[in-house]
Amino acid sequence: MRKADIVSSIAEKTGIPKVDILVALEAFFKEVKVSLVEGEPVYVRGFGSFILKKRAAKIGRNIKKNIAVEIPEHFIPAFKPAKEFVQAVKDSDHELVEHAADDTAVEA
Repeated sequence: MRKADIVSSIAEKTGIPKVDILVALEAFFKEVKVSLVEGEPVYVRGFGSFILKKRAAKIGRNIKKNIAVEIPEHFIPAFKPAKEFVQAVKDSDHELVEHAADDTAVEA
C-alpha cells in the first residue's frame, strides 16, 4: 500500500476530500520528522512509537581503496509497533504478499 492508496482509502471511509487528507498526512509525516530530528520520540497509543536508535561507532572498509574507515556513533530513525498492533498482525490469517522490488524494472 502506497501513500496514494492510504489517502484514497481514508477518503472513501470518511467522505473527506483527498486533498485535505493528503495535507493532513503530509503534516503528520513532517511533524514526526521534525520531532525525531530534535531528538524527541513520537508515541501513538495503540499504533506504535517513532524513536531514535543509537548505532555504536565501528570500523568499516572502503573496498576501492582497501582502507579502514571509522564510522562514528550515530542515530537512525526506527518504528516500534505497539503490543496491540503486533498482536493484531499475529492473529490475522492473511498470507504475506510479496511485491516486486521495483515495479518499474524493464525486462530483458
